[in-house]
Amino acid sequence: MTFKYGNVYVNNYSTVVGPFEKKGPLGNKFDKTYDNFYFGEKSFEMAEVKLMEESVEILLKKSHKNAQDIDLIISGDLLNQLTSSSYSLKKFKIPHLGIYSACSTSTEGILIASLFIDSMRIKNAIVTVSSHNLSSERQFRNPVEYGAPRPKSGTFTTTGGASVLLSRNKSKIRVDSATVGRISDMGINDTNNMGAVMAVAAGNTIKEHLMETKRDINYYDLIITGDLGLYGKEILKEYMLSEYGIELSKNLEDSGTMIYDLNNQKETLAGGSGPACSPLVNYSYIFPLLEKGILKHVLIVATGALFSPTFVYQKNSIPSISHAVSLESVK
Repeated sequence: MTFKYGNVYVNNYSTVVGPFEKKGPLGNKFDKTYDNFYFGEKSFEMAEVKLMEESVEILLKKSHKNAQDIDLIISGDLLNQLTSSSYSLKKFKIPHLGIYSACSTSTEGILIASLFIDSMRIKNAIVTVSSHNLSSERQFRNPVEYGAPRPKSGTFTTTGGASVLLSRNKSKIRVDSATVGRISDMGINDTNNMGAVMAVAAGNTIKEHLMETKRDINYYDLIITGDLGLYGKEILKEYMLSEYGIELSKNLEDSGTMIYDLNNQKETLAGGSGPACSPLVNYSYIFPLLEKGILKHVLIVATGALFSPTFVYQKNSIPSISHAVSLESVK
């Protein structure tokens, strides 16, 4: 299912990151960085709360707006019951929708916000997400204190908060369309191989987007997935070629492979993941290229593994989903 938008624009964006992202190749492009995982808070969970809260504060300041100027805020994170969002956003008192789509939450949020704005139900909206490496590891896998080794196929949850302001006010980036993904399940139950879990979902969403918009793959200067990592990216290319006859090697990138220096930051294994991974790369690096006209058409294809540790412990496979957002540079 693909929605076309006529009058939705990216007005501003903000990013806040932790120590590993600061040391990565995009480290000097983020709005605010931290040197440790606590950020002056008493727990990793409260540190994640601070990430989202500060990203919204920075976005409002950059946009010269107050909280009361915002019609709607849509947020998501990885913690149970979206607690990071609830604690982060309670101070702003903005009408709020909490959503969960794992690492594809940012594109789902943009998709929903754009529907509200394009239908003239609201004038503007903020979409914000967060993830924290250590709060996520504590919840989804083994706490790092256990010292459990992880295979090379594992990804490293990003520590960051990312926010974007959308409205009908014309800017240099227009939200052209968005495709709602379908749940895929390849029968994989390995929590350390998320790239393999999500690759097919990304491929199916790309194919559906191209079919419904009647576009060729070369229409896009860049198709950026997030976050398949090193191995998931290769699986996606193989899947698209064998299943659909589509060659992706020329214009495909993955946010999980871009946010860290995978040659030197060995702890990050196959690359970045988490709800913040895709928007941290897109907002800090891709959006400026669109604003400058260096990139004309970009398709963001964020991917999410929809799993619960309880279900995995019961030997169930991990379903996944991917949502796509098409952006275009405006002269």
